[in-house]
Amino acid sequence: MPLLSRAGSWFCLILGVVGAAPASAAELVECQRWLIVGEYQKCIEGTTEAIMQNRFGEAWPVTKAQAEVATGQSAAALQTVKTALERYNWSVRLRWIGIDAARLSGDGETAKKLFDELVDHATRFAWRYTDSEEIVVLGKMDLLNGVDPKTVLSQRYEKAKQRNSRSRDAWLAIGELALDKHDSALAAEALQEALMLFPEDPDVHFGLVLATSDSQRDASAKHLEAALKANERHVPSLLYQVELMIDSEAYDAANEMLAAIEKINPQQPEQWAYRAVIAHLKSDAKGETTFREKALSQWKNNPRVDHLIGRKLSQHYRFTEGAVYQERCIKLIADEKLLEPSTLAAAKRQLAEDYLRLGREEVAWNTAEEARKVDEYDVATFNLLELRDSLSKFTTLEDDEFILRMETKEARLYGAEALALLKRAKKTLGDKYGLKLDHKITVEIFADPDDFAVRTFGMPAVSGYLGVCFGRVITANSPASRRENPSNWQAVLWHEFCHVVTLQMTHNRIPRWLSEGISVYEELQANSAWGQRMDPRSRQHILDGGLTPLSQLSGAFMRPASGWHLNFAYFESALAVEFIVKTHGMPALRNVLTDLAAGLPINTALDRRCEPLANMEPAFEAYCRQRAEALAPGTDFSKPDLAGLLNADNDEFEVWVREHPKSFIGAMANAEKQLAERDWAEAETALKKLIQLYPNYIGGDNAYEKLARVYRELKRPTDETATLMQFTKLDGSAVAARLRLIELQKSAADWTGLSQTATGLLAVDPLLKAGYEATAQSAEQLKQPEQAVAALERILLLEPDDLADTHYRLAKALQSVGRAKDARRQVLMALEEAPRFRAAQELLLQLTREKPAATN
Repeated sequence: MPLLSRAGSWFCLILGVVGAAPASAAELVECQRWLIVGEYQKCIEGTTEAIMQNRFGEAWPVTKAQAEVATGQSAAALQTVKTALERYNWSVRLRWIGIDAARLSGDGETAKKLFDELVDHATRFAWRYTDSEEIVVLGKMDLLNGVDPKTVLSQRYEKAKQRNSRSRDAWLAIGELALDKHDSALAAEALQEALMLFPEDPDVHFGLVLATSDSQRDASAKHLEAALKANERHVPSLLYQVELMIDSEAYDAANEMLAAIEKINPQQPEQWAYRAVIAHLKSDAKGETTFREKALSQWKNNPRVDHLIGRKLSQHYRFTEGAVYQERCIKLIADEKLLEPSTLAAAKRQLAEDYLRLGREEVAWNTAEEARKVDEYDVATFNLLELRDSLSKFTTLEDDEFILRMETKEARLYGAEALALLKRAKKTLGDKYGLKLDHKITVEIFADPDDFAVRTFGMPAVSGYLGVCFGRVITANSPASRRENPSNWQAVLWHEFCHVVTLQMTHNRIPRWLSEGISVYEELQANSAWGQRMDPRSRQHILDGGLTPLSQLSGAFMRPASGWHLNFAYFESALAVEFIVKTHGMPALRNVLTDLAAGLPINTALDRRCEPLANMEPAFEAYCRQRAEALAPGTDFSKPDLAGLLNADNDEFEVWVREHPKSFIGAMANAEKQLAERDWAEAETALKKLIQLYPNYIGGDNAYEKLARVYRELKRPTDETATLMQFTKLDGSAVAARLRLIELQKSAADWTGLSQTATGLLAVDPLLKAGYEATAQSAEQLKQPEQAVAALERILLLEPDDLADTHYRLAKALQSVGRAKDARRQVLMALEEAPRFRAAQELLLQLTREKPAATN
């Protein structure tokens, strides 16, 4: 049976459509075309007439039965197969579609009988089945019987394609097998070739929807549009749209789409499974049970129903509930001895991921091993177990509140600081929201972004995320993976721990916009240099009507038009939380979370604790417009085209700038012009004016860093220092500015400032040796030996430029804190590197004369 683990089976509707052509080839081709384009009733009527006229060829009843299954007439389809087998008793294609029809009719006994007959015929009369479509059926049979997938691919599907290169069954079978094994690249390659042969085929396009859904979202959307253009009643494509709607929390729209699917095929089990998912997410336990029972009303032991429900619940962070459904699916397969290897492997893999996200690690890895035993070729399972091997090499830092896992070197560099930050976040946010955690939180920080992606999403090469929280487990990318685009790791952990609070408070029943909004909002509350701020593009987007209504805001995180639009969704969500707190107070926000925990929908909770959504949405829009208009009051953010003026050989541009003193774009262009001409005095004036117009602007083209460059050219280090300090107070992730500040503060012997700058630098990149060197030097000068010891020990982990001197300095610091034994060890290591190091020799003599401290 085809796997129903993504958006439903798409292969079963097309298997055997193109077969050996009988005498009435043109009429059969027309019936087959009707099947493909969704004219199911015409197909049934045409094939029925041909069968009644006794026209020869198994393709007639195969096509008729497929159309009947597609319209929910599985009993009729089974009868079509039984009748046709009296004439074509050798047909494996009829038996294959008959198995599906029997199951959907609730006739498991007949399904088993047909499968046994299929195996018997394939074994005893293998020489008979040489048509491409027949070979594909035998390949599907082999997969159910546990034959090696690579063997099926090479000995069945590739052979079928060679037998008839225009057999869509062969192409689609290759694509489905690759998708089943999570090999999207192979699936896309095969289906792109198929598309050249069948450019308007909805099944080929839909296969490409799945193959490109993660890596090429624009292409996936175009293929979905093409599939539905070719067949507006294409149920797999319609179900995929339902998936997207559920992921966007657009439940009413999803139910409307499901109602349309019901009209096409009232028996289709996934439509009822999706309704059960929606009912659960809306806290409708009775509806969830009713819809699940409806999904199982025909095929009562269909394990795919529970797998689908559980998978979708887990995607919405309901991991406990999702795991229950996967356990039920696995038990059903075992109890009923069902031939469902694909479903079993998918359920075990999903269950392993659920357990990992719930912190149940031992049983998770055992379950992942079980999934591999079922399917050794599944890429996702392979990646998961590879991750286990990587994690086994991590260092674990554990106390009574947290389990922190990191690569060993990183743990020694900033593990203690990470734990301290997490504990501070727990106390601050726990007190603020009234949450008392009674269990440990697991935090895993990955230096390899692919390991992070596998741990978080199940597959590598998923970019764009700094961290993710599952409720009891936080995963984060290490600063080592973000050197080209650094971000403040402390802000990331604070953000993710805030998710711990909101997810735990609501039992994971919080909509995404509110969860993300609170986390971004709390970043700014913790540190004004963290989080997101209004900028000119966000301002214009709001004023242009780009806000998403609160009722649809979670959907803004799904398939955004660009990375910027995704970031704006975070920013708008934070604005929404800010609006709630300012308008209705912090207690109202906490009460909304309490209502969500009790199972109330978000709109109901907002109505109860704030105001009706019908009033709240326009008030929020007005608030955002007010915030946008308040950005740099008096500044003109219009975007005039200045290219002509800048290229002119006269003073028209200078005149324009004087006539438009409030223009932000004009001021930026003027500053750039002066910098290009290296007119440092004029550049200073222009940049200071730019900062005056918009002092909080910290974009990549900000005036602060340019003005600092001017002061460097003018050899005015005091002004350069002051400018960079202003900038770093605004930008918590600025690395280059802090590195330059360190140089300036060392030259000025500003040891207190140096210490502060180094602390800020290490909050962005705790792997930078310069940060520890600055910390050590400032600590030595400020007579802070404990801090000097910590910094120098970290420098030794990062291959210092002068190893002997570092050991010597560490020995001096250790001596100052009374650790004479450790100090002697370090000074001996210094002398091992540099035997004639006079200061080290003297220190060794001094340490030898001193009495060892009691602690040593």
